[in-house]
Amino acid sequence: MGKSKDISQKIVDLHKSGSSLGAISKCLKVPRSSEQTIVRKYKHHGTTQPSYPSGRRRVLSHRGERTLVRKVQINPRTTAKVCNCTWGQKSYFLEKCPLV
Repeated sequence: MGKSKDISQKIVDLHKSGSSLGAISKCLKVPRSSEQTIVRKYKHHGTTQPSYPSGRRRVLSHRGERTLVRKVQINPRTTAKVCNCTWGQKSYFLEKCPLV
């Protein structure tokens, strides 16, 4: 576990044992506002673990992205339809590939 995860767990443990926010912040040398945020998150979610990352997930893997870039560098005038068909990936917009 990293340092911040250890400190978060210690803050929650001390809070459960009944220590005040001021005492915890002095003991662990953590700002009271940070400690309040950690305790609030623990009360709301039941854990101090970080949640999953926000934002849209990547459609291509790193390997797929390298393959696509390589194909476009070889032939810059390649269309998306041809890339999808020759690469073997199903496009969101194409039901069938006219080239295969």
